[in-house]
Order: sequence, then structure tokens, then C-alpha cells
Amino acid sequence: MRSLRTGLSLAALVTGAALLFTAPAAHAADTPLRDLAAAKGKLIGTAVTGSKLTGAYGDLAGSQFSSLTPGNAMKWETVEPAQGTFNWTEADQIVAFAQAHHQQVRGHTLVWHSQNPSWLTNGTWTPAQLGSLLQNHISTEVGRYKGKIAAWDVVNEPFNEDGSYRPTIWYNGLGPDYIANALTWAHAADPAAKLYINDYNVEGVDAKSTALYNLVRSLKAAGVPIDGVGLQAHLILGQVPATLQQNIQRFADLGVDVALTELDIRMALPSDSTKLAQQKADFTSVVAACVAVSRCVNVTVWGFADSDSWVDSTFPGYGAATPYDADYVPKPAYYGIAEALGGTTTTPPPTGSCTAAYSVGSQWNNGFTGQVTVSCSGASLSSWKVNWTYGAGQQITQAWNATCTQSGAAVSCANASYNGTVPDGSSVTFGFNASWSGSNPVPTVTLG
Repeated sequence: MRSLRTGLSLAALVTGAALLFTAPAAHAADTPLRDLAAAKGKLIGTAVTGSKLTGAYGDLAGSQFSSLTPGNAMKWETVEPAQGTFNWTEADQIVAFAQAHHQQVRGHTLVWHSQNPSWLTNGTWTPAQLGSLLQNHISTEVGRYKGKIAAWDVVNEPFNEDGSYRPTIWYNGLGPDYIANALTWAHAADPAAKLYINDYNVEGVDAKSTALYNLVRSLKAAGVPIDGVGLQAHLILGQVPATLQQNIQRFADLGVDVALTELDIRMALPSDSTKLAQQKADFTSVVAACVAVSRCVNVTVWGFADSDSWVDSTFPGYGAATPYDADYVPKPAYYGIAEALGGTTTTPPPTGSCTAAYSVGSQWNNGFTGQVTVSCSGASLSSWKVNWTYGAGQQITQAWNATCTQSGAAVSCANASYNGTVPDGSSVTFGFNASWSGSNPVPTVTLG
């Protein structure tokens, strides 16, 4: 449905004696989401931007997800910016990346009222001309990727909120038959691809979703090739529809697949531990509803990181809608998805809830005694490790209440067997002796 944001925030640089806890972005110890989903017979997907599929973004997109949706690369204004002139650069890039990472691709989207080129929307077309343009576009795009696209969002957002047809260039010019024709033309171009109708605010049972239900039922009765429905699932914190699973099931009972195609859950900013906990619960319930219905085949998040989300620019004052923060650190929502898929991950403490503080207790000509205090407020730890890098050649000679190692300037200290637990509202302390010469600056400390 929506455009993915193109900006990326830089990782925050923190200086001083203490650093807030962050979970490792790679979280290599956790089973990847795609493996958890596969064990449940599902796909877990994400919308992506082709130019970003390198570095940490590419690593996560490739390792965590089993399905990719081009955020903008396959929309009409991108692939046919001038009539009869096609640009496949980004779409080809995403397809190639998916093939290299053994992923499916969900094509998005062939027929929509938005993100169309001006030559199309500003033109004056007879119904015959408009139908010919649509058929040519669908046949060309679907045909190009025949055998490479597992599913297509063929028709996107055909309904108003009250269940009436949305007045668009397609409906106004061709009538409601444009939907059946688009599906038929897509099927002819690639008979193996699964064909979907996709819409938003159809997650629960209501007038709009019932209109979609009735359309799919009538298409199937008429023999039109329709394989599934896409429930976009752009949701608001704490407002997951109570009838979500029931709605998924009623579409499945029509004999079609169901996919949650554009899942994000936005919150009023700033985020805090309470909102992040609610967001985790919401993601868990949405994914669990899909897991509970055998014909719910795919859950796709609309961008996996907050730095790549459309929400902030579209809903002022709202954001933080995805499973990863802007620096690709998994949020509680990530762990909610994993748990709904049968994973046994442990959610890290909320950002800022546990800290490590370094101090120098006493100092003499060539040595000093140091101390580090690990404290928690709003979370707890069952183990901890503190890291820092010395900047003036200091060398640890002895430590107590922790096991410390030093390689060059890099120091790593892990809890002793008896003090790894740090309850909420409590702290533990360890100390050490070290040598120094000339200066003894306080290093930046990280807690992991």
C-alpha cells in the first residue's frame, strides 16, 4: 500500500561513563524468524527498498525473512514512468536478492488508484483505451517475472470504508469488471502465481471487509482466478480487532489463502516501556491469529525498522511502528513475533532500564582502583557483561566480583557465578586494580 521511507537515522553515539543497554542487532543466538515461520508452515515477510539491500539492512532482510515485497519498485509510476517505457532496475534488484537468499517475492501492486504516472492519470481515455492500457501493463509486468513471483497483489484498495467501490480511474472508466479483468489478465501472464486482492481496514469483521468477502465469493462463483486476500494490517497500538482471527477464518472458508500483507502497529510518540510492551502484545496476537488458521500463509511487516517506515511522515506524532528500532536493534515487538511463531526468545530489558557506571575510587603514581556498578530500574538481568576500551594504555592487574579479560585496550568483564542476577530496582558492583601512566581518562562503558 504505502511508500517506504527513504531516510535512515545514524546510530546514536554515546559518550561518558555509562551507556544504556541495547540488544545486539544481529541477535545471532535467536532462531531466525523465517525458520520459526517455516516450522509453522508460514512465511514471514518484509517490504524492502532495493537500494538499501546491503550492510546491516541487507543482512537482516536476507536472514530473518522468507518473503520480500517491493515497497515501491513494482508500482506503476516506477516501472512505467512514460507510456510504453519500462524501468525494471529496482524490481530486478529485489528479485535477484530474494533468489540469492532463497526467498519468495510478493509482487506489489498492479492496479491501484495511487502512485500512478501523470501520463496515465492526466490522460483522456475511452473505456477501450483504458482497458487496453491496463491489460498491456499487467501482461508486461507479470510476464517479465513469470516463475519468479510467488504471489501478486493484483488489485489494491478497491473499497471505501462503507463497503462501496472506491471511485478511481479504473472504476470510473471501466466499472467494477476491472477487478475480474485484471485477475484474468494476470493469470494469463503467469498461471502459477497466486493472485490477491489487497485492502486496509479489513482486518476485522465490518462493512468494508464484508464487501471484500462478498466480492471474493462472487469472483470464485464466476470462475475468475482469485487465490487470496491481503489484509494490510496498518494498526494502532492497543486496537487489534477482536474479530481478526474470525475474519481470517471466514475468508479461508471461501477456499482462498489469506496474508497479512503490510503489518505495522503505530504508537503516539515518544515510545516508552509501557507502549513497547503493549506493541509486543499486539504483534503477538496478530501473528498468533494467522498461525491459528491453516490458510493464513504469510505475515509481512511493512518495513522492518523504524527508520524505514512510512508512518512518521504520514501520521504526525506517531511512529515506532515496526519490530526493529532505527538502528536495527530488535524491539520487544520482534520477540512478540518470534514467540507467536513458537520461539522461546527472551525479551531484553527496555532501552535505558539497565545501566553500567564506571568510576575511579583511588589513584596513585602508577596505579588505581576502579569500580563498575550495574543497575536496573524497570527491568532485571539474569547475567551481564560490561565492555570498555581504555584510551591511555591502562592495564587491569586484578579484579573481584567479576571475571575480566583485556586484549590490547579492549576490556570485557562478565558477572561472577553468584552476582549475575540484578533485580529490578537493585544493583551489583565489581572492582579491579589497574596500572596507568601519565593520564587516566574515564572510558565509555557498554552493558550487554
